[in-house]
Amino acid sequence: MKFSTILALYASAKILPAMAWPGMKNIMAELEHKLAARQDEVGDGDGTDVEDSDELIGDLVTVGAVTDVAQQIQGVITGSIDGFSSEAYTTTVPAKKSAACAADTCCIWSYIAADMKKKFSGSSGRCNGFARAAVRMGFHDAGAWSKTSTNGGADGSLILAGEISRAENNGLQDIVSWTTSLYSKYKTYGVGMADMIQMAATVATVVCPLGPRIRSYVGRIDNSAPAPDGLLPDVNADAETLIQLFADKTIKTHGLTALIGAHSTSQQRFVNTSRAFDPQDSTPGIWDVNFYNQTLQPASAIPKRVFKFNSDVVLSQHPVVATEWNKFVTDQSDWNEDFSREYVRLSLLGVNNINNLIECTKVLPAAKTTYTPPDKAIILKWLAGQFPKLGKFLDSADKLNSTLLKSLGYTP
Repeated sequence: MKFSTILALYASAKILPAMAWPGMKNIMAELEHKLAARQDEVGDGDGTDVEDSDELIGDLVTVGAVTDVAQQIQGVITGSIDGFSSEAYTTTVPAKKSAACAADTCCIWSYIAADMKKKFSGSSGRCNGFARAAVRMGFHDAGAWSKTSTNGGADGSLILAGEISRAENNGLQDIVSWTTSLYSKYKTYGVGMADMIQMAATVATVVCPLGPRIRSYVGRIDNSAPAPDGLLPDVNADAETLIQLFADKTIKTHGLTALIGAHSTSQQRFVNTSRAFDPQDSTPGIWDVNFYNQTLQPASAIPKRVFKFNSDVVLSQHPVVATEWNKFVTDQSDWNEDFSREYVRLSLLGVNNINNLIECTKVLPAAKTTYTPPDKAIILKWLAGQFPKLGKFLDSADKLNSTLLKSLGYTP
């Protein structure tokens, strides 16, 4: 569409609101997107997209990026530095109680990450329900924040302030209990709850096959005051509500589109209890882009057990989201790149000491860049509607076999 045509349509729609028609809201959103994108194109020419998140956060706004780590974080959230890293320990990690470990802030986090990896992995090689819950816990602690909030964000308050009692946090009870016990095990080493929650999310992401090694930082300040309520997304919300909700967190539509892809590994339990453990795509426990493709497909074109959240469906169809959504359908590396960048941002919402943080990405497990399910034939039958009691066993990520099927009364 010509730029002059966009301007004319945009102006007429603004001037003549009385002539609004059904669907005009989406058309207006698309026009504003095209206009802003064109303005960026003819403006600075830096190659960035108008829908990429680029707003500064925390003390990056008030004092700037003073330290090397803060400069790195600023580069990540504005898109000039990758949000993922392959950095790992090149030497043996010092003994837990040694002076050498005490001198290296990341050392104790290596032991914590190892405990998390063990908890989040199943014998099939997939990530399990605890891993999925850990990612959700990281979202829910950090996401309870907006640009008008005076507290909240990635401060550990989900656990420290008992926010688990809120309805939107239902289903997180087990991971919160386990994380609390892990914190009790390691708190004498000076670790914080806010960091524990976010480290759990980044460890869980890379434990899932094909998941990225997201840059991980420690040094956040814990807060036992409750975060503001009502700032987390609803699975029945409309697209405009979700877009605005995330914009108020400094996350634009490309970031929202990338972050929502965490549903790729999911098995829902509470949105529809009659379909407990049904996944959001046909490869639960695998960090792949099937979610983006299958959310777009009609029910007749996807496996029977795939359960789509209404919020995901309406977002995928929104004119400002659709282009990016469709890119992710076939591009795993692009999604991993965008997700990493946006999760770094999310994990630092409400954090006002970014200049004091330390990067500890080197403690994360290695990424699994390829994966073939050892029990694929059984999973395909379950997805098609067979073996209805198998869902909770799939949630454990242990390898499914004929012995298990027989114990449940099924013929393999």
